[in-house]
Amino acid sequence: MIRSSLILTVLALAACGADGPPMTPNASMGISVGSGGVSTGGSVGASNGTLSVGLGF
Repeated sequence: MIRSSLILTVLALAACGADGPPMTPNASMGISVGSGGVSTGGSVGASNGTLSVGLGF
């Protein structure tokens, strides 16, 4: 049982990044001033060149 778990763990770790470059994290923050006052915003995400995922707030 432990041996098969160890083998599966090693295989899973070896497969990481096997299908392309690793995901690179990115983040941005901003402040804007307008007629409604001052507002802030930002985003966080990750990209590997082909696929990008992110969340804005």
